[in-house]
Amino acid sequence: MLLSPNFTLDELTKSQEAIRLGIDNEPSDEHITNLILLCKNILQPVRDHFKLPVSISSGYRSAKLCEAIGSSSKSQHTKGQAADFEIFGIHNRDVSDWIVQNLDYDQCILEFWTPNDPNSGWIHCSYNDEGNRKEYLRASKFLGRIVYSPLQ
Repeated sequence: MLLSPNFTLDELTKSQEAIRLGIDNEPSDEHITNLILLCKNILQPVRDHFKLPVSISSGYRSAKLCEAIGSSSKSQHTKGQAADFEIFGIHNRDVSDWIVQNLDYDQCILEFWTPNDPNSGWIHCSYNDEGNRKEYLRASKFLGRIVYSPLQ
């Protein structure tokens, strides 16, 4: 199923971990609606602007899958509102800065990115049709815990 000109339902729901663990990762109609909005408002504009493929590492994840991989069952991934991605050859900070300056988003998080390694980590970006917080954050590990700090 095509969600937008360059994104399919399969690439936003496929999970090797779900397959390996035997976890159902089928989205509901509501989740699919949210994924379409995510593609329309975030992923497709990013693809159109940079004119390069956007590599999705994680999109929709069921609550059970999130828990199995150590994420929260309350993650926006479980609602179909978030995706983790990068564009190979473009610095993750450049992509996230463009999103923040040009799109309506809920959260844009540079996850495990370090300034001296611009291709480190990935971008987590979410869209909420019921209102976006416009939080621009960096996620990093500190003393074994994930810490979120604001970016500007």
